[in-house]
Amino acid sequence: MSESADESEPVRIPDHNLDDVVATVGALVAQSRRQAETLDRLTDEQPAQKGGEENGVGPEATSAPSTADDSEGLSSPFILALEGRTYAQELSALATWVHDLLLPVYGREITSSRPWCQRWIEHPEAVARLHGLWLAWQQYTDAEAGLGGPSMWHRDHLDPALLQLRAPDGPFGACTTSSTRPNHRLLSAPEPADDEG
Repeated sequence: MSESADESEPVRIPDHNLDDVVATVGALVAQSRRQAETLDRLTDEQPAQKGGEENGVGPEATSAPSTADDSEGLSSPFILALEGRTYAQELSALATWVHDLLLPVYGREITSSRPWCQRWIEHPEAVARLHGLWLAWQQYTDAEAGLGGPSMWHRDHLDPALLQLRAPDGPFGACTTSSTRPNHRLLSAPEPADDEG
């Protein structure tokens, strides 16, 4: 019986902990509002996209590239899953990010141990790795990722991607190894094994 009496008593929080509780509740309320706004925006965008296509305005008129596949609904946002105009728009946005942010900040000097190719768009492996890096950058630099997000992006995504891309035997291994001698060459891929046996 004494337990039920304790449950009816108001909870008393020491004044020195009250600021922490208020900050936590405020952060949760703000996060809930952002999620509600995102949900409202997503539900509002669905009919607008369908209505625009009926009026002769295709998905190419929207500012953000769509990852929808007309025949089967939503597909992967990964660039290798995209085709046609959607792929071209995503590649253009990726190129902007690579040239305006990634290379100026993280490009470093081109050497034989760290090659690079100015025509990286023609290297499918590079496009795939850079796109994955960009998707992770968008996720981990968002405010919802928290203060540790950028650090995790560097550790878990940027460093491993650059090690693979700029390795002497990576996709740019036959390309530029000195900024004064630009070079571009696609390495051939292994031939698929014959399944006859």
